[in-house]
Amino acid sequence: MTTLYLIRHGQSEANVKHIIQGQSEYPLTNLGIRQAELAARSLQYIHFDKVYSSDLNRAFRTAEIIADPLKMKPQGMEELREVFLGPLENKPRGDILAEYPELQHRSFVTSGIPGTETFDAISARCLKLMRHWHENHEGETILAVSHGGFISIFLMYLIAGDGWHQWNRIFNIDNTGITKVFFDEMGQAKIHFTNNTAHIQEHMQ
Repeated sequence: MTTLYLIRHGQSEANVKHIIQGQSEYPLTNLGIRQAELAARSLQYIHFDKVYSSDLNRAFRTAEIIADPLKMKPQGMEELREVFLGPLENKPRGDILAEYPELQHRSFVTSGIPGTETFDAISARCLKLMRHWHENHEGETILAVSHGGFISIFLMYLIAGDGWHQWNRIFNIDNTGITKVFFDEMGQAKIHFTNNTAHIQEHMQ
């Protein structure tokens, strides 16, 4: 069995300004760095065999902060990047809703707006990650830092396969929210918990 801990990056400057990031680069805020430090503290007694991360800065920096007390270095993976949102990126949420009112009740990352990453491409990323972890980390525990939209889709993919995009986004993943998934010997997934933010709630009240 493979155990996977999926973690969203800490708060970024775009998060504060309600700017849609997609695969655009924005650094962590001071709060985002603190969130990552608290996540690192909560995970310090878990033995991880490998640390992976999206290669986008906000995720990779979060992974570095979490991996440092473990004396590990994260490995960047393009497959863990946020969904590419093309014409929606670098715009305030309010401006996007004015331009695309149909997104008022639909997640941007599952919108299928022309110019955004296709559903097939996202599914291919999910499948590639599953196969990689199953084939290379049987019996191990791994940590992967990614993004709220992609983690949500990955979880939906685990449940519904290629039909995930028929749903609206059903998982909310907060900054440094921790999700735990098991993969059995056949590669079947079991979601243990999603979006655990106890490490933040206990120390930032």
